Amino acid sequence: MMKPDRERPCRIGTRGSPLALAQANEVRNHLATAHGLEPESFEIVVIRTTGDRVSDRPLRNLGGKGLFTKEIEEALLEGRIDCAVHSMKDVPVVQPKGLVINVCLQSEDVRDAFVSLFGGTLVEMPEGSTLGTSSLRRRAQALRRRPDINVVEFRGNVQTRLRKLESGVAKGTLLAMAGLRRLGLAGSARVVPMDVHDMLPAVGQGIIGLERREEDCDMAQFLDAVRHPDTEARMHAERAFLARLDGSCRTPIAGYGEVRDGRLRLTGEILRTDGSEAHAGTREGPVEDGPALGRDLAEALLAEAGPGFLAP
Repeated sequence: MMKPDRERPCRIGTRGSPLALAQANEVRNHLATAHGLEPESFEIVVIRTTGDRVSDRPLRNLGGKGLFTKEIEEALLEGRIDCAVHSMKDVPVVQPKGLVINVCLQSEDVRDAFVSLFGGTLVEMPEGSTLGTSSLRRRAQALRRRPDINVVEFRGNVQTRLRKLESGVAKGTLLAMAGLRRLGLAGSARVVPMDVHDMLPAVGQGIIGLERREEDCDMAQFLDAVRHPDTEARMHAERAFLARLDGSCRTPIAGYGEVRDGRLRLTGEILRTDGSEAHAGTREGPVEDGPALGRDLAEALLAEAGPGFLAP
């Protein structure tokens, strides 16, 4: 059994939001249990990213998903941390040279939740109500179901968005059940989970991925103890789908893979930003064919939607 050097604890890099820290602690605890170590054998290193520093503008105007990973990955490449913890829905499909993500914990709840002060559902929002979200996917999916509502920009961590809701910035918002569960906030009467097929989640939603230096064989062995193969199969299929679509924060794309009995069923959706048009489909096959299924589904949706559908 491999253990971190006693003189240098395993250093886990993470963002500093309450949710990011909850995820880093979850990883630390899984690794400690798997290797018979004390949690104190690990050091959690908080790294502030560009996405954390700039909270008053939409991500799509700042450069997209990499804003939440760039500084952490730089620390990893420079050897200041030994591994990094990421929410996979925030990770660009192209990684920096020399880094790899091939270990995931078991996925949390993949669903979105509608959260409001009145405790109702998205369908029950009064006509003309304001919905707050910073996600183009959620904006498009909500407008497709409720074209009569207004959607406003709603950035910030989970607690910030809940405070904005309390202050009346919006009547309701959409949040990931995974984050709410990890923060112990999922039990509120104001949280209404949405069926995954009513609002297909973001690619990688609910998945914690562990990133390491490609040549670090010791860390590869160390992290391997907590891998969840079915979740990794889902992640690779979804990210292949996203990569073929050239997905970013500028495009409304949803994708969700389900693994059962050695087979993977992948559902994907692409939408216009105003929700006026959407195309969805599924592919199913052996788990090991997940990336090919993702690419094939993306090709089919692109052909169905026609040229320029995903143009910003």
